[in-house]
Amino acid sequence: MSGGQHGHGAHDHPGHDHPGHDQPSHEHSAHRDGAHASPRGHHATGGWRGAANVTLHCLTGCAIGEWIGLAIGVSLHWPVLWTLILAVTLAFVFGYALTLVPLLRSGMAFVAAMKIVWVGETVSIAVMELVMNVIDYSMGGMQPGMSVFSFQYWSAFLAAAVAGFLAAWPVNYGRLSRNFRNPH
Repeated sequence: MSGGQHGHGAHDHPGHDHPGHDQPSHEHSAHRDGAHASPRGHHATGGWRGAANVTLHCLTGCAIGEWIGLAIGVSLHWPVLWTLILAVTLAFVFGYALTLVPLLRSGMAFVAAMKIVWVGETVSIAVMELVMNVIDYSMGGMQPGMSVFSFQYWSAFLAAAVAGFLAAWPVNYGRLSRNFRNPH
């Protein structure tokens, strides 16, 4: 979407005097504070910049969960597989929560909010997590007993985060360009 084309239907209500309200599929649930915003609060923009914004939001949740899972697993000397399972699970939990909580606070019903989160988050988080964990593992960042204060741990984690962002960014660009409600 570019310019004033937001894919909105004809209607009239206060606080919405920007272009795009003459299109057939306008939904009031996409509004926050008079602007077209995704449930995450990002102004609805298309293109690579919009995709970068939503990918960065996705990375935030993934990185929080991933870091907690890795820190627990390596500190407790867990086998790599257990650490990986915990890290990925927590990445999904935190990734979903960063979108779900604002939707619930806005008054959206849990089931409706979960549908948006499920459709919007799952592919992006899955791609990001796959790439992050391949990089982290290949750089030795999730080895049992590794110190969370070591250079190797942090360099692997940071390289994985950059790689995860770069992998999910085109995915989110494609989803945004196909008009998905919440592109990650």
